[in-house]
Amino acid sequence: MKKIFLFFLLASGIYAQQTIDRIVAVVDNDIILQSELEFRANVEAAQRQLPQIDSTLLRNVLIRMVEEKLLYAQAELDSVVVSDDQVKSQLDYQINYFIQQYGSQEKLEEAYGMPVEKIKRVLRDDTRKNLMAQMLQQKKFGEIQVSRKEVEDFYEVYKDSLGMVPEKFELAHIFQNPKTGEQTKKRAYEFARSLLDSLIQGADFAYLARKYSDDPGSASEGGDLGYVKRGVFYPQFEAAAFSLAPNQISDIVETPVGYHIIQLLDRRGESIHVRHILVKLKADDEADLKAIEFLNEIRDSILAGHNTFEYYAKKYSDDKESAKFGGKLGIFEASQLDKSLLDLIYKMKEGDISYPKRMELDPTSYGYHIVKLIRRIPQHKPNLEQDYDELKRLAEYYKRQKIYNEWMQEIKKRIYWEIRL
Repeated sequence: MKKIFLFFLLASGIYAQQTIDRIVAVVDNDIILQSELEFRANVEAAQRQLPQIDSTLLRNVLIRMVEEKLLYAQAELDSVVVSDDQVKSQLDYQINYFIQQYGSQEKLEEAYGMPVEKIKRVLRDDTRKNLMAQMLQQKKFGEIQVSRKEVEDFYEVYKDSLGMVPEKFELAHIFQNPKTGEQTKKRAYEFARSLLDSLIQGADFAYLARKYSDDPGSASEGGDLGYVKRGVFYPQFEAAAFSLAPNQISDIVETPVGYHIIQLLDRRGESIHVRHILVKLKADDEADLKAIEFLNEIRDSILAGHNTFEYYAKKYSDDKESAKFGGKLGIFEASQLDKSLLDLIYKMKEGDISYPKRMELDPTSYGYHIVKLIRRIPQHKPNLEQDYDELKRLAEYYKRQKIYNEWMQEIKKRIYWEIRL
C-alpha cells in the first residue's frame, strides 16, 4: 500500500503539471485537481480490472483524496512535526524504489521527462504532508488492540460472510549467501585500490563515484550519503568514517557488502556528512557451487538423523532473522509465494526437505536455500481454533476502521472542505 501511494505521489503530481485542470475539491488551504482525480481513478480501475470509470468510483476516489488532505490539515493543527532529514530519507527511498522499477535512473528520468532532482522537488511538499498524516494516524491508532471476547464477538457476527480460508503452507528454510571466491575478492580489492590511488593523485571523488560505485542509492549523487548519526551504517564503515578529519579520505574499508572508500565532508555535533565509493563483492561460480554443496551436506545430515533441521538452521543459516527460530519463515498462502517455490511446495509432503534452490533476494543479489514443508493447511471455513490470529487481525482492522470513521466525521466538522464535482 505504501509503494502504491508513493507511485500516486510521483505520477499524479507530474501528470497534473502536464494537464489543463479545474479544481474539483477544496480542503482547508489545499486543492484537488481534476487531473489528479482522474489519474487516481484510472489506477484504481486498472487494479480492480474494471471496464470503465463510472461516477460512483470517481466520487469514492475523490472522498478518499479529500480525507487524505483532511488528515494533513489535522496534523498541522496538532503540530505534528516532520524533519527535513525525514523528508529527505523518504524521498531517497521513493527515488531508489522507482529506479529499481524502471531499471535505471536514466530510464526513470526519460519516463517522466525531467532529472531526478526535479522529480524530488515535485514530490517534496506532498511527501512532507504524507509523512505528517502517517505520523498522526500512528499516534491515534497505532496501539489499538482487541480482547479475546472482541475477537469472538466479531467472529459470531461475520463468520457467514468471511468466505473460505485458502490453502496455506508453513515453511522453514536454511539459507546460504554464496561467499565470494578468493580470486574474485582479490580482484575487487585491487580495483578499489586503483580507485584510491587515483584519488590520492587528485582525481575527482564525485566523478569516480558516479562512474564506478556499486551503491545505486548514492552513486548518482557522487557518492553523497548526507548527514548521518551513529547506528546507520555497518560498524566497520562507521568506525572509519567517524575517525576521519574533514576532507580526509579513508583507506579501503571492508564491510559485508564490499570495499568502501570514504571521505568525510563535514561534522555537526554527533552527525557526519560523508560520501563513499563502493566496490561490491560479487559471487562467482566457485562460491555458488560451495553453497549448494554445503546445503546438500546439511540436508543429508538431517535425513540421516544426525541432527534436526532447527539445529542446523540456528547454526548455519545466513538468514539471521529466521535462524533464531530454527529457520521458520511463517505461514503463507499460495498467492504469497513465487511460482517456482510454489511448484516445489506442491510436490512435497509434510516434513519433506527440498534440494538446494536458488532464491532471488532483489534484482542484484541472491542465495541458495533448502526448504522444509512443516505443515500444509487445507482450504477451510474460518474457525476460532485454527484461524484465531487472522481473525484477531481482522477484528483489529474492523475496530480501527470504525474508530477512524468516527474520528474523520469529527475532523470534517472542524476543518473546511468542499467538493465541487
